[in-house]
Amino acid sequence: MAALLLAAPAWSQSSSKSLDVAWWRDGKIEVRQLRQGGTAPPPFDGARQVPLASLWKLFVYVYANDNKVAMPDYRCGGRDPEEVYCCDAGQSIGHDAALAQSCGPFFSPRRLMIAPASWRQYWTGRLGSAPAGDFAWLSDPAQLAPKRLVRLDSLLRALDSIPAASRVDAEAALLRVVLDGRGAGTARWFGSQLRVKTYSWHEQRRADERIGGAAGWLADGTPIWFGGAGGSSNVFEQWAPRLAASLPKVGAADDGGCVVVDYFKRYPIRTVRGERGVAVVGPLSGPLNGRYHVQFENGQNLALRSSGELMLVQEKGGRPQLRGRFGVNEYVARVLDREASTGEPEAAKALAIAARTYLQQNAVTVAGCQQIADSSATQRVSPSPATPAALAIARWTDQLIVDGVTVRYHSNQASEGTMAWSEAVRQAKQGKHYDELLATAYPGGALSTFGNTGARCRRLAQNEGWLARSVPRWQRVLLREAGYEAPPQTPLVCALQSGAPYSEQSRNRIYMRPLATREDRITLAHEYLHLGLRNHPRGQDEEYVERLARRLVDLNLEAL
Repeated sequence: MAALLLAAPAWSQSSSKSLDVAWWRDGKIEVRQLRQGGTAPPPFDGARQVPLASLWKLFVYVYANDNKVAMPDYRCGGRDPEEVYCCDAGQSIGHDAALAQSCGPFFSPRRLMIAPASWRQYWTGRLGSAPAGDFAWLSDPAQLAPKRLVRLDSLLRALDSIPAASRVDAEAALLRVVLDGRGAGTARWFGSQLRVKTYSWHEQRRADERIGGAAGWLADGTPIWFGGAGGSSNVFEQWAPRLAASLPKVGAADDGGCVVVDYFKRYPIRTVRGERGVAVVGPLSGPLNGRYHVQFENGQNLALRSSGELMLVQEKGGRPQLRGRFGVNEYVARVLDREASTGEPEAAKALAIAARTYLQQNAVTVAGCQQIADSSATQRVSPSPATPAALAIARWTDQLIVDGVTVRYHSNQASEGTMAWSEAVRQAKQGKHYDELLATAYPGGALSTFGNTGARCRRLAQNEGWLARSVPRWQRVLLREAGYEAPPQTPLVCALQSGAPYSEQSRNRIYMRPLATREDRITLAHEYLHLGLRNHPRGQDEEYVERLARRLVDLNLEAL
């Protein structure tokens, strides 16, 4: 669990007078030096040599995760001094926690049985035709050592070579750093914008002095590195506010997750009229594009806009139902627009986190998406596209939730476990930060991440093997299906602990039970189709998906 929201950061008085910062963007390195008085430090550029320190663990994690190398939990025996970063004797640690906590024994290439040839081939493919000498440090897993010096621009280019799909798990694990890792308490300044692996090492010329910092990515995938005197915890404590203010503007990142919203559940719709007349209702109606007027049975009217994210479906009894499909941040931003405002940013951040938490605690999983009703009894969601200001707040708080308590909110009535928006605005005007607002509203809660309490992946090799063999046979059929887009990688298939099988679109995963029957294979094909139709309304049509899944499984039988 993350550090309690009530635990405000206590900034140290470290002797460090400067912090070096660098990032890679548009094919070149940018550098900054932050100062706190004293003599100006020596300037630096991309040719600067920096210690690899514990950053090697990040590259092992990415390689192993991307290549589906087994990463069994590491059990601490109590004899290795490095286990102080892992767990107590007799306890175990998994790969995500091992990365965030910098557990070196976990990532030993020998323990994970990483083949040097496969490692070299992987990184050569990532780094393209770059001169081999620039990346000699990454050519052999056995040569990765904390004391190894690497050019700063080479380090950043290597991070830049890792595509978004290969970063997603590492970034999710590294979000923990500013919550309960070496940067605990600094989420106040960074939100979820920093996804970095920390490091601490000896100063080259003075072994008794330490240097520390972190490297990884910003939320939009920009590679970043920073370092200064003291360990990584000291660097975060001393420099967090200024570092956050000096970071480059973060661009829009991919909006993970999938949320289906059933609009106006308490207000039956009579018609939806657009520029071309009354919109058609039914499975073949397609997405809505343009401006529309919704007329309700009670005589009220509402104007809205859609860019394909809304569609009309038919309820039992023939009534039209308006349904939206969004990424999680778009959903949170629409809640902000409907329930509050962005005039007081700290209050807006607090409400964005509360809204995301409410979604996790109350939505149901249907066809790989979280589904929730738009209602004053749950959360009201704007039917028009989110405003840029609300979307910026949602992205800044991406994945952050409150864990450990039930979360509710109200416009002006605070109660136990309920944040009052009006009170949050009042406190924000007095200078309170969003984490303090959440601590007041939800005492006992803790800042955490959206996927932290969700299912972990215990992979089903048999299921994955069957799917990998089947997908090529299905292509001639799937490529003719409107809306189908092959997932960027073959999905991981994870053991389902309880409930019905489902697909997790934001992480390209399927949760189900081991294959035993034909129906299990149909289930696997069904959930794969939800991933392949993730951006099309057909992906919400369970009858269509089930028919196509059965047809695909029959293709496998024909091939035998």
